[in-house]
Amino acid sequence: MTALGVVGSRTPPATAQPDRPPSSASVGPIGWDVYRSLDAMAALRPGAQSKQFSSFDRTGGNEDGFGGVYSCLRITAEGCVIAEKTGAGEIESMWFTRDYGNMVNNGKLKVELDGRAVLDSSLQDIVDGRLGAPFVWPLVGNGDDTSGGSVIKVPMPYQRSMRVTVQHNPLFYHVTYREFPDAAGVRTFDPRDRALDVVDRLRGFGIRDPKPAASRARTSSGTADIADGGTAKFASLGGPGTISQLRVTLPQLISEPRVRDDGRAFGAGGHSSFRVAIDPANTGVRLTRRPDPAIGHQVADVSVDGKPAGRWTTGAPTPRGVWADQVLDLPASLTAGKSVLTIANTFVSSDLDINEFRYDVHSRVDGKWRRTDVLDLGPQHPGEEKAHGYQLTMQSWNGFQIYRYQRDPAKLAASQAVLSGARLRITFDGKTTVDSPLGEFFGSGLGKFDGRTMLSSIDATDGGALTAWWPMPYRQGAVVELVNQSGQPITQATVEVTAAPTPAVDAGLRPGGGLGYFTATSHKGLTQNGADWTILQAAGRGVFYGVTQSMTGLITSGNRRDYLEGDERVYVDGVGSPQWHGTGTEDFFESGWYFRDGTNFAMPLTGNPAYKLDGDGCRYDCTGAVRLMAGDAVPFSSALTFGIEHGPANNEPAEYSTTAYWYGQPDAGMRQTDLVDAGNDTSRDDHDYTAEGETRGTLTSTFEGTQVQGPVARASTASTGAVSFTMALDPRNAGARLLRIGDQNAAYQQAAVYVDGRQVGTWTQPLGNTTHRWLEDTFALPASVTVGRSSIDVRIVPTKGAPAWSAAQYRLEVLSSF
Repeated sequence: MTALGVVGSRTPPATAQPDRPPSSASVGPIGWDVYRSLDAMAALRPGAQSKQFSSFDRTGGNEDGFGGVYSCLRITAEGCVIAEKTGAGEIESMWFTRDYGNMVNNGKLKVELDGRAVLDSSLQDIVDGRLGAPFVWPLVGNGDDTSGGSVIKVPMPYQRSMRVTVQHNPLFYHVTYREFPDAAGVRTFDPRDRALDVVDRLRGFGIRDPKPAASRARTSSGTADIADGGTAKFASLGGPGTISQLRVTLPQLISEPRVRDDGRAFGAGGHSSFRVAIDPANTGVRLTRRPDPAIGHQVADVSVDGKPAGRWTTGAPTPRGVWADQVLDLPASLTAGKSVLTIANTFVSSDLDINEFRYDVHSRVDGKWRRTDVLDLGPQHPGEEKAHGYQLTMQSWNGFQIYRYQRDPAKLAASQAVLSGARLRITFDGKTTVDSPLGEFFGSGLGKFDGRTMLSSIDATDGGALTAWWPMPYRQGAVVELVNQSGQPITQATVEVTAAPTPAVDAGLRPGGGLGYFTATSHKGLTQNGADWTILQAAGRGVFYGVTQSMTGLITSGNRRDYLEGDERVYVDGVGSPQWHGTGTEDFFESGWYFRDGTNFAMPLTGNPAYKLDGDGCRYDCTGAVRLMAGDAVPFSSALTFGIEHGPANNEPAEYSTTAYWYGQPDAGMRQTDLVDAGNDTSRDDHDYTAEGETRGTLTSTFEGTQVQGPVARASTASTGAVSFTMALDPRNAGARLLRIGDQNAAYQQAAVYVDGRQVGTWTQPLGNTTHRWLEDTFALPASVTVGRSSIDVRIVPTKGAPAWSAAQYRLEVLSSF
């Protein structure tokens, strides 16, 4: 048998059948369990594939949506189809932008699952939260919430098919979804399930641990001075167990001076009110308010649940352009035993009005201040205002200010040096998998900017902590250290580690087990002209969950943010075509328009906490952003390459630093067992290959992206009738994938797939590209038709009316059953 890959013997299919159909490899959490089971993030997902539709320029240029040239897969009477698939799966994330973040001109968004519309409303109304739960902030966000984009993060599973249609061409978009080998365990999304527990959990992002509480969890704490070049060990844990929280406090860290913030103001006779979350075990609560002190003599009375609690007073006006926070301590008599407070501020007097931009809330528990809520208010935070019940009367102003805090330059430089030069190092079972710059690991590599995500937090108030909630399992032990390579002495560093015994992880972390070790892969350097910046390149099995990216632009004039014109590309398990191909760097971080020209934002899974311009350690233009995935995390079974461009043609100079978050095992979980070369007569004969209505020829073209370099010339076929062949596989498998290299000159190729006479699904490929015509795509075969078989007969029957089915090569890869 002639093949380019590993070839198995051709024996008849095994006749012995198990008592029950074998289950395919795990696909990971489905539906709302995506957010309810975050403690299980270490579980690998070999059975699922994460893929994306987007408006990326099919020619490889930068027309990613400006004219909407590539935004529609097809046009129907209802509008522009932007995503369409057959088989089982789940829509995980939708992002759009146009018109500086306004979605009105998109009209309606229609989502059809299994032939039934589950969403059919104005896209603007959806992302504004007007439909109600589950389509409320932060599971949705509009152009104000996300600084220029609009997102829908509601997981929507389906058993047989999905289609997403926008009434009018949406210009820029991406739809990320997962494919499953079968519909086992899948219940089609029901929009009547409001999932209020998930909404509540996500509204605490960056404030509290989103994972279920671990039984018998304990927190250890250590404090140490660390000389430059020194290392301090803060925890040495025995296993099996799981770290559920890390908290680092360094008194010498100070927040960055430049802050752009939006706010509101109210005049005489007016007041504001809002709800905040606190810890019931508190012995007092602290409010930190950010006002504009250039408005002098602001006096407002503060009440808690209707009872007097204090007074804000700003004093004489300060020079315009300077922030100055205020602190008000609320007595335990008003706060103890409560989990929610209603705060009201009532106008007393002012030179003009009372203004407010942000409130940070800290609860004092066991003698320590812990941040328990944030209200970042203003017209660019509509979701956050609504979630906190924010109300205002006698509004006199709303807008934003770009002001600065007064900072000692030497102390600021030292703080920046510690955050970028000190490293968090964590070793699990004798192997160091985390060795990352301290600030970047927690969400900001450009300084102490306030940041919040579902799994991390940087509290930029004085003495505020850096916190992470990644679950980190270990079999035998874990060691947590800080390594000081900052050039500065570190004084009184405190590290708290919360962990719990977890006997169940022992088997999962062994070779061949179903769990991966938490890993943070960090690297820094200058971008290379013509090459993607590699966020992660990994071998073995794993799940990629996101990245913090620090971008120092080196463009001296003109559009100094042009480095953001760079698309992400994701290659999985050696497939030649990208499974994700995005439209721009800020688009990948689910914002838009260069983060609305530098507007910071925070959402549970995305954020732009850092922006610097012409100073504070940034020579030109610098951006820090974070993107986390939940359902749309990218699983891989043999290899992953996740890269991003720097500029429209990988052409802009910059210094990048990234920390990628993932779980992995070094052993591969997938291998090729056979290959059919449809243009080679010997290979066709060896595999009993037949094709009806076949046309054979030679195609010279390219693949999209960078995984396969240069033009490729090879024989290609196109069939209007059934295609049949036999392929070898290892009977000890947990499912398999059929991979096809074909010509995507014609979009919407579709065919029914049969294995040993049983239809296992419909292979639909809506994508088309007349410039980069080669495409390698995949079709999952469930374990029920592969386990116990050493060969399978495959029959592919093109759908009547669809374009001819193109194929140059088929590969068969099996998932290991271990």
